[in-house]
Formats: sequence, C-alpha cells, structure tokens
Amino acid sequence: MRPLDALAEVCGDVRPGAPEEGVLGVVPGLVAAPATVAEAAGVMRVAAEHGLAVVPRGAETRLDWGTPPDRCDLLVDTHRLARIVEHASGDLVVTAEAGLALDELAAALAARGQRLALDRPLPGSTVGGTIAAAAAGPLRLLYGSPRDLVIGLTVVRADGEVARSGGKVVKNVAGYDLGRLFCGSSGTLGLIVEATFRLHPVPAAHAYVTCPVTGAAQAHEAVQSLLHSPIAPSAIEVLAPTPPSCTVGVLLEGVPEGVTARTAQATALLGPDAQVCEEPPEGWGLYPDGTTLLDVTAPPTSLTHLLTEIGADALTATWSAIGRGYVGLPAETAPDKAAAIIAGLREGLARHRGSAVVCYAPADVRAAIDFWGPVPAAKLMRQVKDQFDPGHRLSPGRFVGGI
Repeated sequence: MRPLDALAEVCGDVRPGAPEEGVLGVVPGLVAAPATVAEAAGVMRVAAEHGLAVVPRGAETRLDWGTPPDRCDLLVDTHRLARIVEHASGDLVVTAEAGLALDELAAALAARGQRLALDRPLPGSTVGGTIAAAAAGPLRLLYGSPRDLVIGLTVVRADGEVARSGGKVVKNVAGYDLGRLFCGSSGTLGLIVEATFRLHPVPAAHAYVTCPVTGAAQAHEAVQSLLHSPIAPSAIEVLAPTPPSCTVGVLLEGVPEGVTARTAQATALLGPDAQVCEEPPEGWGLYPDGTTLLDVTAPPTSLTHLLTEIGADALTATWSAIGRGYVGLPAETAPDKAAAIIAGLREGLARHRGSAVVCYAPADVRAAIDFWGPVPAAKLMRQVKDQFDPGHRLSPGRFVGGI
C-alpha cells in the first residue's frame, strides 16, 4: 500500500506536500495533520513501516531554526491538536495539546487568574514548538525555562508507540527527566503531542524600572547591583539596539505595597535617569533585529566582554541576567564576515564558559558557518538519538552534528 493511502487510513487530514511548505527549502512529500493522540500514533506507526523521514510542524514560528533536514518525506502538522485537555486550577497545573498557541493558552489561564510564566516573543508559537526549541525569555530569571515548567509530557516515539512521563501534579516527578530531555530536542527524539505545565498566579501588581546606560562597564555594574539587591526581580534585561549604549530594565511583581517599595529601591540603585512604568520597554522579551540570530550563553561575569564585542561589530542584542540572550547580525552582513563574527564571539565567550549557537540565518550565511560550535556532549547526544530514533528518521540533520 502506498504511504499516502496508509496514512489516510489512520488520519483524517493527509495530502501531498506543496513547495511553499518546504522546511528551509526541503519540500515535504506528504503532510498529515492528526487531530488526536491516537491519530498521531497511527501516523508515526505508518511512517516507521514505510521508512519515512518525519519533521513536525507547529505554527512555523521557528521552523526555519537550525539546519535543513536531510530529507522530509512526511511533515506532521499539529494544528488540529489544539485543545486544553485539563486545567486543574486548584493544583496550578494545566495539560494542553502540542498545537495550541501559547497566546490562546494564556488567555484561558488569565480568566482563572493564572499564567504559564513563559515569554512569547513570537506571536502564534505553539506549546509543542516552544518545548522543542526550549524557548524562554526574561522571565526565566525567576521562573526558569520550559525544562523547569514542564512536569509531564506525552510523546509519540519513532515507532508509533505513545510514551508518557511525569504526571498531572507538581509533586509527581516520576519520569521528569524524559520531559526535560525533549525540551530543546528540535523534533529529533519524538513527536510531542501533550504537555503538562506548572502554573503561577497572575501577580496583583507589577512595574518596570528602566535606565539608559552608556557603556559596557556601566551596564555590568547596573546588572550586578540589581542581582545582589533584595528587590527579588522577576526579570532583568539588557536591551542593546546600538551597543555599547543600551538600556537596563528590571521587572518587579507581587502585591501592590511590596512592588511600590521594591520599585523605589530599584530606582535608587539605577540612579537619577531611572524611569518607572507599567508597560515593558521597547524590545523587552523580543528577539533583536537581524537576519541572523544567535542564542548566546553569556554568564553575568561576561557581560562587559559581550557588549564590547557586539558593539565593535554594530550588532544588536538582548540579554537576560540569568546568563542567556540573543544577538542579531544585520541583513547586509556578508557570509565571511558573519563567520568571523560568530567565531570571535565563541572564542571570547569560551573564556567565560559561554557559547553562541546560531538559531537561523540566510541561505548564503548558513553555508559559511558552523551552526553549533563546540558541543562537548555531542557523543552522548548521538547515543540518546540512537536510543529514541534508531533509524534516524526524525528531523534528520536538523540538530547538533547532523543528528
């Protein structure tokens, strides 16, 4: 039986792929959109039986991240897996399907006075795509990344078997490591179909305190003063659209009286140029401008070096005080220049045990650069890949070292 016919027997939405659906230029042979976990399992089982290479797709907000797949016989579209399965508001836990947009999930949770404490820099990003990319922003300083907020995960393995880890309550951590493993896996270990998250109450009050700074040393000093103060920030962000000049911002949340007092402390720490507002400063929680985006691990001690380095090359950046940020390269950056900038960043950050990974880049730049840089755990990652996907059919070539 042809793959198309076999897929049609287990899934209600199957069709040939179209050129505009290409994943970084690799056109899928077929597209299947399962509406249930059972349909997703059937699709993956048929793919295994026919040896099809599978690439998952959510809302396409990060489908151009990473490197092109070696092949894409089947694109599994999760847009029909878009329900809130269960919201146990009393336990501060929610289970949602992978294709649900985070914006829709946020609106439903807000109606009950709760939230999933993940920033949403790309409108329309889905639950599954956010987990697969391990995407997080400024709020990770206090609340962590998807690895910290996912307490249960349902995935379909490469052979079509459904696997579940974790549970529906925060105290149940059985199998939690499996959930953490799939965060940042870029679709290379299995198809994420459902996730259970720990939630937090929507704070009664909040305030942003921002202050412009004129150099790398001043930005570093401002961040250090905030980090070592008792103000308990939810987020500290350095926004550098034209480094080394940039803005240091801090988000304070809690009860109104506490936020007022802590805002006064933050203002005093940042100096007379500090401003207080209810709305975030421009660029807060967003990726910096540029056609090439780097995910940078830059510990607080390396902030001065990072800002100096990117200032010399007229790059843009956002950086969170947890030690993670993003750097954007201008559209006019030539491939050889981009490769030199990335190599220089990696060399400098390596002295601080930092790193720089390319998220996306134009085709001509992709051909000239190493997306990942040195990856000490590459051998272990290949072993994990072999365990979960022995045939190397899931998003082949999309991840570190061609995984």
